Amino acid sequence: MANPEVVTSSCSFHQEENGRTFNQTTSPSEELLLEDQMRRKLKFFFMNPCEKFWARGRKPWKLAIQIIKLAMVTIQLVFFGLSNQMVVAFKEDNTIAFKHLFLKGYVDQTDNTYAVYTQNDVYNQIIFAVNQYLQLRNISVGNHAYEGKGTEQSGMAICQHFYKQGNICPGNDTFDIDPKIETECFSVEPDESFYIGTLEENKLNLTLDFHRLLTVELKFKLKAINLQTIRHHELPDCYDFTLTITFDNKAHSGRIKISFDNDISIKECKDWHVSGSVQRNTHYMMIFDGFVILICSASLILCFRSVIRGLQLQQEFVNFFLLHYKKEISVSDRMEFVNGWYIMLIISDLLTITGSILKMEIQAKSLTSYDVCSILLGTSTLLVWIGVIRYLSFFQKYNLLILTLQAALPNVVRFCCCAAMIYLGYCFCGWIVLGPYHAKFRSLNVVSECLFSLINGDDMFATFADMQRKSYLVWLFSRIYLYTFISLFIYMILSLFIALITDTYETIKHYQQDGFPETELRTFISECKDLPNSGRYRFEDEPPVSIFCCCKK
Repeated sequence: MANPEVVTSSCSFHQEENGRTFNQTTSPSEELLLEDQMRRKLKFFFMNPCEKFWARGRKPWKLAIQIIKLAMVTIQLVFFGLSNQMVVAFKEDNTIAFKHLFLKGYVDQTDNTYAVYTQNDVYNQIIFAVNQYLQLRNISVGNHAYEGKGTEQSGMAICQHFYKQGNICPGNDTFDIDPKIETECFSVEPDESFYIGTLEENKLNLTLDFHRLLTVELKFKLKAINLQTIRHHELPDCYDFTLTITFDNKAHSGRIKISFDNDISIKECKDWHVSGSVQRNTHYMMIFDGFVILICSASLILCFRSVIRGLQLQQEFVNFFLLHYKKEISVSDRMEFVNGWYIMLIISDLLTITGSILKMEIQAKSLTSYDVCSILLGTSTLLVWIGVIRYLSFFQKYNLLILTLQAALPNVVRFCCCAAMIYLGYCFCGWIVLGPYHAKFRSLNVVSECLFSLINGDDMFATFADMQRKSYLVWLFSRIYLYTFISLFIYMILSLFIALITDTYETIKHYQQDGFPETELRTFISECKDLPNSGRYRFEDEPPVSIFCCCKK
């Protein structure tokens, strides 16, 4: 009888938790009690995990799961990254090896300038590639082999694409051409005893009409096994390499560019046997991935439940305010109940679960989608680490960054939209005017990268110096173009952008010292003066808190 109000309030609060609705015919004293219960419920909803522990003894399960998930997802990503690194290294090493094997006189880092300029050089390159292909087993230091089709082996397809008819006479400024493209192909079957010889001993019977010729393609398939994964306790993968050597004469400029393309596919080896513990270690990794899926599923359920409860409390508060105060709740107050951190964690959990399933399929050699799995696991790990900031935001000294980003985001988006219009204008202008005279303005993508580098002060002198002087008018225009762009974006737009962030930062610091502006929701909650450890947030059947919490303030 000493505190009847507390007993009544606690009981009524318990009834509210079980779905009690407000009655329009309540007496004034009951209305005050309902308001007090609503304030207490809202205040509990916006408490941090430690305050909720002291209020009701509720264990911070989501916090514990997020910490465990953070460690497990990071470990999973590191192991997958090391495995993926071996795959990428094997692909790149084989591509470089194939270029040296099949391209005559190839030197590293010369892909953009590798070309031939005489008819003899074209024939020599083709004959060299075919001879190297036929002698692959005798000259390659890798475990490369021809693709097998049953008892036979697939060969090299040599195709030339050319105009159907053409009579070109540059000396008379005349031409007669049929733009229809025709294709002729034949294949060379792998045979160690077969050798087509030199250009003079040409056994291919290949004749090229360079006036009509567009491209010549040499296409063949090779196979290999990545054995280095055994040293890292992983089962080896079997690789199929589809190699294409292209002689590009579409421009008919006297320079035939040679490009090399390697299309790689990974699949499970048909018949394999490895002595030792490789298979057992693979099973351990799959068990670990299963635990990651289990933890992420628990996190997904808890976060989804919290989002649903927030939406239910939002609707309850909106109805309460409309009934008792005859007022609508603003959109900003409604959004207070939608926890963006939980939504981000739900997305990260879904990505992690999907990526983990793909990773298990890759380890079981059922799938080889390394790129898709990398995107899923990489993005999910990024979101998990960003999600940790939420728990740091409960401390005032660590919350400054988050509050600044939240407050500045709308203004930053509007500012970037305006700046993007100017940026795109410079991109289109630079592409069309400077593209023929500057390598960094040849395509819209390259122009955008070049201008973004200039904004950050990178490679400025080289951008000025590499401008060709064939046209004085364009050269003069390039100077005006570059000087105005650099001055506008570095000295004005970038400075205004920084000032926008700085102003928001100072405003948040001022609010932290003098208090944040009160919304209707926060004003309504602030009238509840009950502390988390006052016992007024507990149900009647809940025992008092007996575990010491290090988060006690």
